[in-house]
Order: sequence, then C-alpha cells, then structure tokens
Amino acid sequence: MREKLMNLLNEREEEMIALRRYFHENPETSHQEYKTADKIADFYAGKDVKVERNVGNGLGIVVTIQGNKPGKKIGLRADFDALPIMEETGLPFASQNPGVMHACGHDGHTAYLMILADCLIQLKEEWSGTVKIVHQHAEEVPPSGGKSIAESGVLEDLDEIYGIHFFPDFELGEINYTSGWAFAGCSDLTIKIQGKGGHGSMPHLSNDAIVAASSLVMNLQTIVSRRINPYDMAVVTIGSFEGVGASNVIKDNLILRGDARYMDMEVGKKIEKEIRNLLRGLEESFGVETEMEYLWDYPPVYNHPEQTEKAVRALEKFGIGEYMEKAVAGPASNGAEDFGQYLLKIPGAFMNVGCKPDAEECYMNHHPKFDINEKALIIAAKAVGDITLTALEEQ
Repeated sequence: MREKLMNLLNEREEEMIALRRYFHENPETSHQEYKTADKIADFYAGKDVKVERNVGNGLGIVVTIQGNKPGKKIGLRADFDALPIMEETGLPFASQNPGVMHACGHDGHTAYLMILADCLIQLKEEWSGTVKIVHQHAEEVPPSGGKSIAESGVLEDLDEIYGIHFFPDFELGEINYTSGWAFAGCSDLTIKIQGKGGHGSMPHLSNDAIVAASSLVMNLQTIVSRRINPYDMAVVTIGSFEGVGASNVIKDNLILRGDARYMDMEVGKKIEKEIRNLLRGLEESFGVETEMEYLWDYPPVYNHPEQTEKAVRALEKFGIGEYMEKAVAGPASNGAEDFGQYLLKIPGAFMNVGCKPDAEECYMNHHPKFDINEKALIIAAKAVGDITLTALEEQ
C-alpha cells in the first residue's frame, strides 16, 4: 500500500508543480478566494468523495475520503489564501493579480495536498478509516478560517489532525518539528485615540492625539519589560500609526494597529489587561478618549506529544534516506499559525518542511521576493502520506 502511494506521488509530481504555479499566478487574499475555492472544488468533482463547501466563515472546503472499512479518522489541512503584497520575484508564473502574492507558501500547501488526496482516493479500497482533507481559507487575517472551521462541527469526529508549513530557512530535505508549544499565539489590536484638534499655535486649547499616542507606543513596551515574567515569551508590536495631518494642525484623532504574541494564553490575557490599564491612564493624563478592539484569533500552537512522536517515528522509519535527509527537533517560533485552532479541539501536530531555494539569497515568508524550492512539494506529499498511513494503522 505504501509503495503504491509513493509511486503514484512520483508519477504526479509534475502535476503538483503545475498546480502550485497556477495558484501562484492567480492569488487571492483572505476571504476573497472565490476562484481558488472553485479550482479546488472542481478538482474533486466526479470523484468518490464527499465535498463540503463554504465551511466556516467563508470559502473553506472539507473533502471526506472513506476507506474500505471503518477505522480511525484523520484530518489533513492546507491553507490557500495569499497576501496583499506586490510580487518582485520575476518568476515566469508570477502573480497576475497586482498587489496580491502567494508570499507564504500556501500555493504549495494546497498543491501538494490536492495530489496527495487524489492518490489516497485512488487507493481508498486498500486502507481502512477516514481521511478528511481540509482546504482552509483566510489563514492570514482574522477572523481566521481555521477558527471558524474548527468550530463548525464538521471535524468534531476526527481522532487526529496534521499539517505542514514551508519555510525557506530550513534546508531542502529537512523537516523541523517541536513537541509541545510550537508557535506563538497572536492577538490583533486596533486602538483609536480621540483628542481635540486645533491650531498648531494654540496647543493649550487642544488635546493632541499624536502626543498621547506617542506616549502610549513607548509605554506599551513596559508591559513586556515590567509586567510579564521574564521567563515567559511576550511581544507587543505597533505596526501602523495612522496620524497623517498638516504641519500646523494639532491632530484630532488617530488609529494604532498592532499585535501581541505569547506562548501561554494567560500571558495573552495579561497583555490585554495591561494595555487597557494603560489606556485608562492615557485618558486621565492627556484628556483623550480611547477605544480598543483586541481580537483573540490565533492561539498558541500546541503540538500534542503523542501525535508529534508518531509523526516523527513515521518519518524516521520511512522517509530518511528515501525522500528526506533529516527530522530535526527545533525551538518554538514567535510566528503565529491558526492551525492552533484545530489543536485546541483535536490531537495532532504541525511541522515545518524545508524549502530553501537553489538561489544564492533566501527571502523569508511575507517578502516580495519569497519563493520555494518546488522539490519540497513531493517531500511534503510523501511525508504527510507516511504520517497519514501510520496514523490510520496505529490504534
């Protein structure tokens, strides 16, 4: 059975690459992935599977593949949204949608999983159990597709769930994993500061929103340095300061946007509480009014130790020396991933697949020149295939 699956994947590697290039050339941003969802759904049309569309809060697709008899139920997830980035790769299949780019590898995630799913469909009479293929929309921005799919009830019967992410800072042939806390939680925050505008020559008659906001930006860092245990991971970032005005006008209001990251939900709650405390102090000190939206959308990714060990055992038994070079235990990442939404409800594991390009310079995820080594597609397909077969067989 395994040999048949690996052979099928080898035969369809070029199709995998072609699909990746199609998605790369036709990217769509979160919650706008209409043509992408149609392309994925059309791929499964006429196959002996159940296809559910518009799962969750948007365009999610869940494909259920039934084996030859009842058994374990395993989920496999890949995301398919792109980012609002102008591509600068110069690739012959570069984005044809100006200002939108697959700069995080989701095109590759989708392509490898579609072909792996189809190979599992072809062999469905030779394995027992159920595999649910989760094609997820809107990973990049809240409200995330992962949260809505996880809460939809469509996956509540799963025993385990697995996923991967491409990262070019890992060598081709390397699969990186972390048991336990693997990725940080992330909360988006939007703060509006309402002051009292006026003439630049009469500051005493105004309440300057820019001065108040500037004080807040600096004081936010004291949450990390003075309110959080130094042994706990915490980051607070203000990435947007929207206060454009005129040189002789005291700004009436502005908006700050940023995020908070943490490995422990209690730390995330502490950060929110301390930000609100600072906002109350800001109102009193500067005579302004504040309003904050704090979105809890990306919990920390907790890889369940049993499922992580199972996945690594499958890779070391079948993959090393065949389609990959090594499986490496690595530290947790400060990056966020909404795969954590599934792991709150379903035991599973999320791993990183090295995709370092052959080019001299490597550009990381979310960079306008980001690219993956397409040889990583077949590695991901075979690795997740081995993990899936192992998970289905082990009781």
